[in-house]
Amino acid sequence: MKLPDAVPAGFEVLGSAEVFVHGHLPLAAAFCRRLGLVELVNRLVPSQMAVSPGLVVQAMVLNTLSGRTPLYHLENFLSELDLELLLGEPVDAHAFNDTNLARSLDAIFEAGPSKIVTELGLQAAKIFSLDASVPSYDTTSTSVWGDYAACENEDDPVPGPRIVYGHSKDHQPELKQFMTELMCVDRGVPIFGRTLDGNSSDKKSNNQMLTEISRLMARHGLGPGAFVYVTDSAMVTEDNLQAVGPNRFVTRLPANYKECDLAIARAVDAAAWVEIGALAEETKGKLRPCAIYKVFETQVNLYGKDYRAVVVHSTSHDRRRQKKLDKAVTASEKKIAAELAKLPKHYFCEADAKAAAATAEKLSGGLHSVSASVREVKVRRRGRPPKNGPVPMDTQYELDFKTSVNTASLEKERSLAGCFVLITNVPTTGDGAMDATGILRTYKGQYGVESDFAFLKDPLVVNDIFLKKPSRIDALGMVLIIALMAWRLMERSMRAHVENTKATLPGWDRKETRKPTFYMMTWMISKIIVAKTPTHRVLLSSLGSTETAYLLALGLDSSAFTNPKSFCTPIIPGKITAKG
Repeated sequence: MKLPDAVPAGFEVLGSAEVFVHGHLPLAAAFCRRLGLVELVNRLVPSQMAVSPGLVVQAMVLNTLSGRTPLYHLENFLSELDLELLLGEPVDAHAFNDTNLARSLDAIFEAGPSKIVTELGLQAAKIFSLDASVPSYDTTSTSVWGDYAACENEDDPVPGPRIVYGHSKDHQPELKQFMTELMCVDRGVPIFGRTLDGNSSDKKSNNQMLTEISRLMARHGLGPGAFVYVTDSAMVTEDNLQAVGPNRFVTRLPANYKECDLAIARAVDAAAWVEIGALAEETKGKLRPCAIYKVFETQVNLYGKDYRAVVVHSTSHDRRRQKKLDKAVTASEKKIAAELAKLPKHYFCEADAKAAAATAEKLSGGLHSVSASVREVKVRRRGRPPKNGPVPMDTQYELDFKTSVNTASLEKERSLAGCFVLITNVPTTGDGAMDATGILRTYKGQYGVESDFAFLKDPLVVNDIFLKKPSRIDALGMVLIIALMAWRLMERSMRAHVENTKATLPGWDRKETRKPTFYMMTWMISKIIVAKTPTHRVLLSSLGSTETAYLLALGLDSSAFTNPKSFCTPIIPGKITAKG
């Protein structure tokens, strides 16, 4: 039977068959099955409910990755889908009502959301051969609209994270918030994460992570010296640097440390930079050119211990600091002009004129130079001139001022403004050694965590949170991290396929791309129509070249849309798979 040109989302009954347009959700479900998500959650979360916690988690993950409906509309969302295909077993959408959803979140909290994420991270690393040698750590805040009055009394314990006011990374200090911490590997795949109090300190969170990282990484088969912990400048405290122990790290030295200024000054004065060039994998266009890097290595001493310091200069200067420098130049010029205006320009005594010139030149600073010269001039003597003879003249002295920008000093200041300092205890020789370029590349890999936070806070993915209990927010945070894990693994698979096959995938505007994204894939796999009868499922149209290419890049085939037991074949970077 031929379908109409436009088939609405969900399904419509055509005789004895139901027609579904699921988009990319069957592919995400295949990745969840490959991870063993349902089985793992059910093993860790005891429950006597009719619908298992594992099915609830996978349903919530798929809803999150759909980016279409809030989680509190989960029942309505699922009522339009082929749940057996997406969840692996037939189940009624009404089983995912608010009551069962709340009970599942409560059971997950009691079992420990971070424990579930950790165990799933271990499975993901094993199944997909993740490179866990460079774990990146960071935190972010998420603002909420509720008042959460029960969290305000610090002496009264509250199950779950405290939803309170804190330093808002969303720039919404008027709202209460909770914090999320993530540890990611292999270009942003989370292997650890949990929800923290809204007023948690990044410095203390780093300290807690440093006390646990040896145990966590040991479970991934990595001992001290086999991995490099990458994090932001909040790590740099005396307690945290001591807590590092034998582990290796790379972090950014805060600009308020005197050693930071000294290291940058040494680099600028030495002018012995090592040119690196661009680190971006592809250009950003003429309006957003890639940053060009150069590095200089020196040493700093913090709390009585020496560390390698890599001074990095980027052509993409810090805009705030550059604007501050421009304002300083303008202010310096105005100040000098105001002081010069106070000095008389005409003198009868040459000594006085020269003294005033010296005073004017003392106004020279780091950004401007003032030069003053004394000029002898003849002026007619006051009074009535004689009738005969020359006009009597007196000698006076005039000052001439010239203010100029100290170009060399200004360029030095601009160079200082464009620099930052990385510190590390990674050795320069021996096992695991890195040069300055390697240190920078390792640190820049942290962008994966930052883009992960963008996913977790994207309103198209994560709608406003309408949960009253902090404990349920904790459990929901786990669901979002698992959704992020699936998203990252799918994107990693596509890029590994491109890398392994030296091929491209169809991208935007009919252009080929070597950097496919999850969002791009959702558009390319958006129109596949499946009919379900009481006995089987069938594609109602053959797959096009674009759909086939993306399925191949994900380690899948058309059975992902018809077989409830279908799962992906992991595509490993540098390794050609049977389907790759």
